[in-house]
Amino acid sequence: MMREQSNKTAGETPALQGYARRGWYYRGYLPHFDAGEIWQNVTLRLADSFPTERLQRWQWELRLLPKARADEELHRRIEDFLDQGHGACYLRRPDVAAIVENSLLFFEGQRYRLDAWVVMPNHVHVLFLPLASWSLTSIVHSWKSYAAKKANRILGRRGRFWQEDYRDRYIRDDGHFLAARAYIEENPVKAGLCRRAEDWPFGSARLRAKSAGVRSAGVPPA
Repeated sequence: MMREQSNKTAGETPALQGYARRGWYYRGYLPHFDAGEIWQNVTLRLADSFPTERLQRWQWELRLLPKARADEELHRRIEDFLDQGHGACYLRRPDVAAIVENSLLFFEGQRYRLDAWVVMPNHVHVLFLPLASWSLTSIVHSWKSYAAKKANRILGRRGRFWQEDYRDRYIRDDGHFLAARAYIEENPVKAGLCRRAEDWPFGSARLRAKSAGVRSAGVPPA
């Protein structure tokens, strides 16, 4: 039975793990780097949240830029587009968003370590560290498969729930780690969905703020 929430909350910046490089590969139109115990920043999108033809058009427009700059600009455009709330936005429903968040929390500490996550109306961001023999691919597949089946049942629909592919980016250093965490937890604020990150009901910012409050309450005044 799915746990309602993990008994662990996101804490301070964890030490970055060693790179057990397995190489790059493609599942669809995006490259993936499944590298063992290394922090990963992953984005999952609902099936109708971003049209493939728009991606292809943007890739064509940016083709003459240096690769790193083109990738950065493409990512910025995609994130801005997602934050506008295109598609059916099934994750706006609290019952569906809860299914997705619970799928992320269920194997926390067993298959991976979660640091930050947020369930947006049409996409999900997760910052996590795969553990032991659990690959990036197998972890993401388990999230998507479980959530899709449960969500489709609640919504009374059939068909693809998630986009087949997903975006992942491995974390290079502590600065990159903190920037990824900040972006993930502030995403609802950036999208105009709430005033403070901790006010968003389905994300690590809420638990992080709650944990910080508990710690502060236990410290006597000077």
